[in-house]
Amino acid sequence: MRADLHDPVVLKIFWQRLISVTDEQSTTLIRTAFTPMVRDTEDLSAGVFDVRGRMIAQSVTGTPGHINSMATGMKHFLEVYPPHTLDPGDVLITNDPWFTSGQLNDFTVTTPVFKATTLVGFFANTCHATDIGGLPLSADARDMYEEGLYLPIMKLYRRGEPNEDLFNILKGNVRTPTPVLGDLHAQVACNDVGARRLVGLLDEFGFEDLEEAGTIITQRSEDAMRRAIKALPDGVYASDVWADGYDEPVQLKACVTIRGDELTVDYEGTSPQSRRGINVVLNYTKAYTTFAIKAAVSPDVPNNDGSFRPVHVTAPVGCILNPRRPAAVAARAILGHFLPSVIFRALRPILGERAMAAGADSIWLVTVHGQMESGDDFTYAFPVMGGMGARAYKDGLSTTGFPSGVAGTPTEVTENQTPILVYKRQVRIDSGGPGARRGGLGQVVEMGVQSPSDYAIGVTCDRTQFAAEGVAGGQNGALARTTLDGGEPINLKSTHRVSAQRRVVMELPGGGGFGSPLVRDPAAVLNDVLQGYVSLHAAKEQYGVVIDMLAPPDELVIMPGDYRLDEAATSDLRAAMQAKAGGDS
Repeated sequence: MRADLHDPVVLKIFWQRLISVTDEQSTTLIRTAFTPMVRDTEDLSAGVFDVRGRMIAQSVTGTPGHINSMATGMKHFLEVYPPHTLDPGDVLITNDPWFTSGQLNDFTVTTPVFKATTLVGFFANTCHATDIGGLPLSADARDMYEEGLYLPIMKLYRRGEPNEDLFNILKGNVRTPTPVLGDLHAQVACNDVGARRLVGLLDEFGFEDLEEAGTIITQRSEDAMRRAIKALPDGVYASDVWADGYDEPVQLKACVTIRGDELTVDYEGTSPQSRRGINVVLNYTKAYTTFAIKAAVSPDVPNNDGSFRPVHVTAPVGCILNPRRPAAVAARAILGHFLPSVIFRALRPILGERAMAAGADSIWLVTVHGQMESGDDFTYAFPVMGGMGARAYKDGLSTTGFPSGVAGTPTEVTENQTPILVYKRQVRIDSGGPGARRGGLGQVVEMGVQSPSDYAIGVTCDRTQFAAEGVAGGQNGALARTTLDGGEPINLKSTHRVSAQRRVVMELPGGGGFGSPLVRDPAAVLNDVLQGYVSLHAAKEQYGVVIDMLAPPDELVIMPGDYRLDEAATSDLRAAMQAKAGGDS
């Protein structure tokens, strides 16, 4: 018996079951993956598509840069391999930056799903590979060809048989073939699990394919997104932000135009493409732009082909957000992660309580190369995060990967699998921008290697020159800083060789504050001091809160009772600071 998807109850049940299928797909990938970048960090995406290449649903986990670029990139797979050219057991693969998620280190694997001999849909996933040959992952390269092995869209499996020539090419071109190929097999396996579950789901509901369900689901998402956009006032809203760049600062300019139920983001005026690997392909630009619009306008709408339709994204060819081939793109996340901030800044006048201060934005992907004590080479990458910007009614989250959504790799995992030693990893006191709502804190990471040989390190870092901006009287977050253990500054955006006896210290940026710090609840400031988020000096100088330390300064352990809020002195100090601020203005 064929289920009636026009019945809202039936549609809801089918939708939840479809989500569970994609979640099983991603869970299989995470549990069978070889590397922490997939298994612990969850730097991946997983989703289901109909035969027309429309993304119908995605798994709960995954990054916008992978999910949304995979969704729009599916059309390229179908252009190369139209449905009638595919057979049961085929698996497609590419790491083309312009067609998928913007860098060679990301493999997108697509599996056509057959019910008997009828094509009913596709499963796809994208994962970050530990290595892809070429230069170590960094912004150092001058074009894509220096960055590693490029795979055009091709068949990884043909009718269930592996393309051994391709596997051998991969094995011969990467530094760490076991984890790279292990993750790739996990990508194939998770799609296979999703395919089997989808066929069972279609049989249960009496459907031959995903066509009807996909049309209804995506149309509902499109309608909901259009209603959310139409609720905003028509107009043109512009802003810009600055990032460190590589050799010189980069300006990102956005113009958001709202007309009825359609919204366009145009990046005209953005800096030209770079000669180094910080360029952002248009597919990745669109991915983080559509994510930002959805997060700002209607976060509850399901993320699928329908929610993308009312949002249009343009960027001039040759700018840093739409570079010409074969521009270097390996570190594209640095600037790509800034795009939500520039869009939120543009829409701030109409977002009201949904407005948000700027955060650290780009995650810092630390890539280390060296030798183990055995003499074998190792390559390892792990992310660390700064602080999020504060919101109108909430403090910013500390050491959180926003907008990427990736998790941090546990230090124990890193030290267990590599010679890397993390000597310090802690929240960075006073890094969150002061405000009525405090910006999230960055972190301090001090690391080295336990090896007789020097090591190479590069980091996709930023905000060493341009701090995360505060909002409505909130102050900026702290700038980032990278040094050697002796305090000598070091620019980790390019790969550096470091003596095995030296350590690298990374101080990550904090998020901007929201609202005047002089109206923050003094009790909240006291709690920040107790938690090690704000120093006594900053509590007084930035928040106007006087806190007395009752315990001797040489005590090793400070208890909550060792601090006392001086309410009278706080009231007097804040009145004086507000009067001075009024006089200065």
